Parts: sequence; C-alpha cells; structure tokens
Amino acid sequence: MDIMRCEQRNSMNRVRHWSKGLRLAAITVLLILGGCAAVGPDYVPPENQPPSEWYTPLDGGLVKDPTNRDALSEWWHTLGDPMLSRLMEQAVKGNLDLKEARARVREARARRGIEEAKLFPNVDASGKVIRSQGSEETGAGTERTLYSAGFDAGWEVDIFGGIRRSVEAADADLQASEASLRDVLVTLTAEVALNYVEMRAYQTRVAVAEANLKAQEETYQLIQWRYEAGLSDALAVEQARYNLENTRSQIPTLRSGMEASLNRTAVLLGKQPGELSQELRMAGPIPVTPMQVAVGIPAECIRRRPDIRQAERQLAGQTARIGVATADLYPKFSLVGSIGLESLSFGRLASSDGFTYSIGPAFTWRLFDAGAIRQNIQVQTALQEQALARYESAILKALEEVESSLKAYAEEQHRREALREASGAAQRAVELAQNQYEAGIIDFNQVLDAQRSLLSFEDQLAQSEGRVTTDLITLYKALGGGWSETSLE
Repeated sequence: MDIMRCEQRNSMNRVRHWSKGLRLAAITVLLILGGCAAVGPDYVPPENQPPSEWYTPLDGGLVKDPTNRDALSEWWHTLGDPMLSRLMEQAVKGNLDLKEARARVREARARRGIEEAKLFPNVDASGKVIRSQGSEETGAGTERTLYSAGFDAGWEVDIFGGIRRSVEAADADLQASEASLRDVLVTLTAEVALNYVEMRAYQTRVAVAEANLKAQEETYQLIQWRYEAGLSDALAVEQARYNLENTRSQIPTLRSGMEASLNRTAVLLGKQPGELSQELRMAGPIPVTPMQVAVGIPAECIRRRPDIRQAERQLAGQTARIGVATADLYPKFSLVGSIGLESLSFGRLASSDGFTYSIGPAFTWRLFDAGAIRQNIQVQTALQEQALARYESAILKALEEVESSLKAYAEEQHRREALREASGAAQRAVELAQNQYEAGIIDFNQVLDAQRSLLSFEDQLAQSEGRVTTDLITLYKALGGGWSETSLE
C-alpha cells in the first residue's frame, strides 16, 4: 500500500512539474507577443472629399434637408400605398437572393471563428492498444501488448502577427458580407417597388386604351349609320375601322407587359409566377410621390450606401492580407508538448513508472523558395491597389447615380405637367372635330388625327405618371435607402 501511495505521489509531482513548465512557457510567449507588432501595413481608411452639395439644382419638391434615417430605411411608406408595403414585408421574408446573402454572412462569421481559433493551442487526446511480436531469428520473438494514453498539445506562437492579420482580414470580410446583405436589401426593395409601379402603369395604360377603344367604337358606329343613310362615304367607314382596330391591337401588348411585371414581382417575393395575380390583378392607381423629398448632402449618401461600405471593408481585409503574406518571410515558432501513460500491463497503466511527458519549443523557417514569398507579397499589394480603385469607383458611381436621379425626377415632373396640358387639349380637340365633322365643316381625317393624338397623349401621360414615381424610387435607391441597423436580424 505504501508503495502505491509513493507511486501516486511521484506521478502527481511529475504532472505538476510538467504543468508548471507549460504555464511558464505560455506566460513567456504572451509577454513576447505583447511587445511584438504584427508585420505588414496597418490599415488607414482612405480619405475622400465629396462635394459639399449636389451639383444638380434641387427642383420638383427636392429639398436639401438632412435625410431622416428611419424614413429612408422604409422609404416606400412615403408613397402611401398599403399594397406596396405588404409586398415589401413578403419580399424581406421570402426573397431567395436575400436568403443567400444571409447565409453568406453566417459563412463569413464562421470563417472568422476558424481564423481566431488559430491563436489558441490545439490539444489532442489519444489512446491505443498494440499487440506485437518480433522475429524469433533475431532473438526478440516475445509477444507483447503495449497500452498507452495521453494528450498532445501544440501552439504556434504568433510572434510576427501572421495569424492576427488573418483574424483582422476575416473581421473585415465579415463586415463586408454584412454590408453586402444590406446592399441586397437596397436593390430588392427598389426592384419590388419598380415592378409594382410598372404593373400599375400598365394597368392605367390598358384602361386608357380601352376607354379610347370604346369612344372609337362609338365613332365607327356613327360613321356606319351615316354611310347607310348616305351622309358619308365608304372611305370614312374604313378609316374609322382601321383606327379602331389599331387601338385594339395595342391592348394585348400592354397586358403582356403587365403580366411580366406581375410575374417578376412574384419571383422577387420568392413565390411562383402567377401567385400574385388574384391579389394584384384588380386595377389600382399609380402610387403618388410626396410633396417634398429630403436628399441631404453627398457626404450623407457616402456614409449611407452599403456598397461603398462593402468596398471599404474589402480594402481593409486586403490590406491585412499583405501582413499575412509578409509574415511568411519570418520564422514560425511553436510550443509543443505531450503528457501520457505507457505500460505493458493495463493494470499498471496509471502507475508512476508509466508516466511520460515532453515539452519544448520548435521553429521552422523557409530559407529558400526562389522568391515565391516576395512575389506573393507583391500579389497581395496589387490586390490592395485594385480594392482601393474599386472603393474610389464606388464613391464616384454613387454620386453619379444620385445626380442623375435628381435631374430625372425633377425633369419628368415638368414633362408630366406638359402632357397633362396636351391631353386636356387633345380631348377638347376630339370633341370639336366630331362636332365639326357632323356639321359638315371638316372631313373625317381631322377626326382621326384628333383621336390618335388623344390616345397618344393619354398613353404618354400614364407612362410619365409611372416614370415620376420610378424616378423617385431610383433616387431613394441611389441615396442608399431600404435598410436599417436591424437588417441583419
């Protein structure tokens, strides 16, 4: 009994000695790491100097007031269309591109965890039972069984910061993925609204064409009666007929465009084409734009746009990868150790005589690779320059989109007002032409011209009504609207 107690005390003393050595080595490593800066360039966000105000003069209800973050995140409510708001809710829940973007964020988060895990030791447990017999010719023909169990540990000491730079790059990649998700939201909400407004515009154009068709049918019947009464000739009848049929021929094309918009909207919501037909087939008005729209200043837009944020984070990640590549120029230090038990008898496996351990530092240093490491550093540096160019390009593209949208929104409103005046004048011209034709003052060609002009102006007016709203949607998208801080939930 005393012998067993002695063996246990010796075993515990050896474990304490091994643990003390490991702790001392770990503390030494941490002190070394605390005084070592990671190699490679430290990331500094690039400076940008956007203009202090928009180049395009603000008109048509556009004002320079600061944008309301909450209102911009759900800008579709400003259009006052409950159906559009319901579609947005369904799109955020069901859109497949959005689901893919959320999965990419989860992937980036897991990859960051993989890189961070490299900062910590690896510990493996092992155990085995080996039965062997040597050759009798060599005199070692004894059969024996070896029992062993233990732990192996290894820790790469990140003296030069290669692993820390990898974690830094993974952090930036995660933030870029989050920005990409928000950018998908910006695009999704704009696309749903654009297709919805396009569908409503097609419905309005169909209604305009059908109303004109009905009026032209009445005119055709009138000319037919006058012909039968000998008050008109066959030419007028045929002219009225081809004018009528020309208008009828436009309706199938408009309905086809309306159906395409319905199908596209359904797909954006993650539904099969046709699922929204019952819900949206009933005609409704084109959403009306608000009286005033706050557009803020260029600097607000740059801070708001998720695609710019994504490009900036990609630049940060690529800068960190230069450090990862640079760390390969230096030696890699590791701390390795093991603790275990070995015995030829399972019953004596836990005895002090079966205790084994090892601990010590190790290093590797690539002395020759024909310049591959330095070439890789140049590769990563060139990729950083490309990322910087993409970031700067994203800023210019954002400014361009806003400036163009500001101009398009204001000018389309002027066009819409002119078309309203033209449509009113065309309606009065049709009435006058019909009265004068019936009075025998003018021929039927002038009635046809007036009817064709009325259909053309009313159709253009319907398109312009839709264009004003779609131009505002495009402006909201250019300003980075459609996402909030809770978009990642």
